[in-house]
Order: sequence, then C-alpha cells, then structure tokens
Amino acid sequence: MKAVLCKTYGPPETLVVEEVSSPIATKGRVVISVKACGVNFPDTLIIQGKYQIKPPMPFSPGGEVAGIIKEVGEGVTHLKVGDKVFSLTGFGGFAEEVEADAKTTLLMPEGLDFITASSVMYTYGTSYHALKNRAELKVGETLLVMGAAGGVGLAAVELGKIMGAKVIAAASTDEKLELCKKYGADEIINYSTENLKDRVKEITDGKGADVVYDPVGGQYSEPAFRSIAWKGRYLVIGFAAGDIPSLPLNLPLLKGASIVGVFWGAFAANEPKESFQNFKELLGFIAQGNLKPHVHAQYSLEQASDALYEMLNRKVMGKVVVVN
Repeated sequence: MKAVLCKTYGPPETLVVEEVSSPIATKGRVVISVKACGVNFPDTLIIQGKYQIKPPMPFSPGGEVAGIIKEVGEGVTHLKVGDKVFSLTGFGGFAEEVEADAKTTLLMPEGLDFITASSVMYTYGTSYHALKNRAELKVGETLLVMGAAGGVGLAAVELGKIMGAKVIAAASTDEKLELCKKYGADEIINYSTENLKDRVKEITDGKGADVVYDPVGGQYSEPAFRSIAWKGRYLVIGFAAGDIPSLPLNLPLLKGASIVGVFWGAFAANEPKESFQNFKELLGFIAQGNLKPHVHAQYSLEQASDALYEMLNRKVMGKVVVVN
C-alpha cells in the first residue's frame, strides 16, 4: 500500500510517498481502508517533532480517518469487515490503510459521506469539549471565537450558536469573516484592521465576552483577554500563530476570570464515557442538519505536503482532506 512517510523531522517537503507493507489487526484493533483523512494543525507539528505525541520513525501523519473495515483483530465484537467507520488514529492516516484502536473507531451513521466523516472528530470534538465541558457555556452568554474561520474556530462558531450563545467571530481577513457569517456568527471583527478589545467592548455594551475561545495565541491573546467579562472563561486551545503568549497574571485577578486549558485528546483518553456521550450528541446535531463541516479543499496522498502547507500558512477556511 502507499503511505506518506515522515522519516526525519522537518517541514512538509521532507515527507515522501512510498510503498509499505499493509498493517495487520492486532488484539483490540482494526485495519481500515482509508477513503479520507482530515488534516489538522497537530499534523503540522507532529512532523516537526513539536507535538505531545512522537511516534517512532518512520510514521505517517493524519489523526482522523474515514473508511471501510478491512480486518478485525481479536476481541473486537462491535465492528466487522465491510463496516463504514470513522476513527481517531492520532497518526497514520495519510495512507491507503491504517491500523486503529477499536475503542476510538465508530460506525458511520446513514447518510454521512467519507469526506464529512473525516472532518468532524478533531474540530467538533475539540470545540464541543471546550464549550460544554470546560467553559460550561450558557444560553445568552457572549462567545468570542479567535481564528474563527479555521477548522476548530468555525466549529466553535456553529456550536456556540446551537448552544444559545451570541457569537462574535474574529479573524484576519474579510473573506474569512464572510464565511463565519454564513456559519451563524452574530458579529464579526477583523483583528488585523480593527482594535480587538475596543470592538468587543463596543459590541457587548462594555461588558466583554463571557467566553473567549483561542486556538491562535500570539499577539492577539492579551487584547482578547483584556476584553473578557467579569468571571469570564478564557479557553486555551492552541497556538496556530506559532507564538505562545505570556499574559500578565493581574488580569485574571482583576476580572475574576479563569484561564482554562483544553486538551481534547487527553479528555478522550481519561474520560472515555463523557467523550463518547459528546460524540453521540454531535452526531445528533449532524443528523439534524445543524452541523456541516466546510471543506476548503481535497488533496491526494501525493499532494499531502501542499495540504500541510496550506494549514501552516493559515490559508485554510474550515477543513482540508486527503483522499484516496
């Protein structure tokens, strides 16, 4: 089978496409014939050795796949050969086949296509965990979403609306903000041309945002925190800007606010029942037509480096997917 391989840490152009042996389903695991693999920001980090997970070399990036069960390992009873599934793999998805843990592999509901199924787990899983479990977002609260046109950001915009919040979408271009409006944003802020803190205060009549969802980091994190409301919750999702910001700790003191870390992968591993319940609810939203991932572009295995560069350069709106 063909696979995109990382043989040495580095930028996307160091990846190679080669023929490798097909995986074998060991105990408690399955082999999936991959039809689509979602591309996520952690994929750009894992190939550079900058992510929490460091697989043994050589490995394929790609942490969420959709496809068809090819082989079932010992002890797996809820899945069978031929089932259409989507799965959290962590890595290995940029390939024609991947071995996956049966516990993180779910049957695809009727009507869900492979492209959509490969685009829901990371983005919606992260954003729903952040808003539901970590922020405890309430009906009528104001949610500020930074990097709102990216994969997790756009998911947060959609979910914030479903959960009854007033959603302010902040992004770096007018084109990105137009997409956010289509996905339900009540207000928009172009933080490359507008004063972020002042605009949030203006929109909220001086109160500020109850919840700030920040997957970007960098230079806008402090003004975003300065725009937070009394007893606000600041969600640390990631650092797509590349810089991990330092916040003056007098700010949460003065505002009675919380800085809340969001590590969805650890949540799924440590609290599997709660994570599975979240997915049941998310699939319900999808079945009702309330959630629909925006797919920016599709790439072949040979074009995987291009997909990762689009992600690194923050040109992606919604999701990009590698397809077989």
